[in-house]
Amino acid sequence: MSVFAEKRLNYSFAKEKGLVLYLDGETACMGMRKDADPLAILEARRIADQPLTIVELDRRKFDRYLSEIYSSDGINSSDIDDALDERGDLDSLAAGLIENADLLDTSDDAPVIRLINGLIAEAVRTKASDIHIEPFEDRLSVRLRVDGVMREVLTPSRRVAPLLVSRIKVMARLDIAEKRVPQDGRVSLSLGGRPIDVRVSTLPARYGERVVMRLLDKESARLDVEDLGMPEAMLQTLKKALKQPNGIVLVTGPTGSGKTTTLYAALTLLNDQSRNILTVEDPIEYGLDGVGQTQVNTKVGMTFAAGLRAILRQDPDIVMIGEIRDGETAQIAVQASLTGHLVLSTVHTNSAAAAVTRLRDMGVEPFLLSSTLTAVVAQRLVRRLCSHCRVPYKPEDAELELLGLSRNQVDVLYHPKGCEHCNDQGYEGRLGIYEIIEMDAKLRSMVHDNAREQDIENYAFSNSTTLQACGVEHVRNGLTSSEEVLRVVRQARDSDGSV
Repeated sequence: MSVFAEKRLNYSFAKEKGLVLYLDGETACMGMRKDADPLAILEARRIADQPLTIVELDRRKFDRYLSEIYSSDGINSSDIDDALDERGDLDSLAAGLIENADLLDTSDDAPVIRLINGLIAEAVRTKASDIHIEPFEDRLSVRLRVDGVMREVLTPSRRVAPLLVSRIKVMARLDIAEKRVPQDGRVSLSLGGRPIDVRVSTLPARYGERVVMRLLDKESARLDVEDLGMPEAMLQTLKKALKQPNGIVLVTGPTGSGKTTTLYAALTLLNDQSRNILTVEDPIEYGLDGVGQTQVNTKVGMTFAAGLRAILRQDPDIVMIGEIRDGETAQIAVQASLTGHLVLSTVHTNSAAAAVTRLRDMGVEPFLLSSTLTAVVAQRLVRRLCSHCRVPYKPEDAELELLGLSRNQVDVLYHPKGCEHCNDQGYEGRLGIYEIIEMDAKLRSMVHDNAREQDIENYAFSNSTTLQACGVEHVRNGLTSSEEVLRVVRQARDSDGSV
């Protein structure tokens, strides 16, 4: 789908009347919401001034098209430096955006406001997870994290920095006068009718405050477990663990590996209104309808442990803990599973087997761990090759050896290249690679007897797929590159101290 170069409906008109104009290849189309205004169709035809193919869209698809079409202008920072000399005070410049405002519907032409709105729209369009605004001695760097990789998109004058930071602080309801301490806030926005939450974090640095904005697309919270991309055998193992009335199911991996998405997908599967599901999170990333979610607030003593104790008095069937960080939380989680609750949580380890030793190091007795742990999932995210520009090649023997493959197992692999569909990155989107340990009688006995992590791993994966094997399968299927899988898997190996 591409956009009409000049003939585009006014955004407010398109949103209200339920109509969008776009090109599907060479075909001019008019996307029409089911409740579209019939009289507005005549106006759309007049503006298009050419034959149109009418396409009926449901509300969700219409909102997605609206978002893509009207956020495609990207970032335009021209004339910002000129406008700086004409500005008034920071408060009047930064006070333009009301809470829950629609970024694309703003009529404020202040250059800094347009820059921030365009920056967020560009981040959403490119599916970036974070926006980094970093002042240095002689420049300001604006970077986006797309598919886990940082790339610089803008380097305006450093004089823009205080204006950008103040504007973002106003949006997040932070104290714009306080520049000496870190601050955290949140902004609720919509982009073409699509709800977006933005978590804002500021940090004092040498040349001014750094700002990181994390974009949380509420649509991704509605993911089903089938959409996670797990191999079928692993998916069935996970579903089996989630069907248990009690026990602990853990998801492990580094920051940004998709652990929260996996947990929310599991909660979506379990949320059938027949059970009381409660969570304690830091922070609450997505709102889940029908699930009681509690925010950690350490300033007032609301820690994971305190929150977990409280929600256990709320008659829960299923408890989700955002992260097991300390021995107290781990002990309460174990006791909760022993008293008939299904507990879901995350642990920061680099492999599934390492989660067992981490909990033991936190002080959980081996005999309690062996009787409560049900399954452990480890995961990573690798970048998906762009299907439009990936390049086939014949791999060399050394590369096949690194992947653990032989010549008769694979004939062709794929390299990234780069094209307009993937912004010349060669990759578009990400997919998960997984490993899962399902506790059986033998593993429970090993955990009970304080078996070494390596022994647990050797037994657990004697007949199941490891992270690397899962990634290599994606390489064989042409979904990602060998460089990408080796980069991610090597990070895990190096962190574990093994070769």
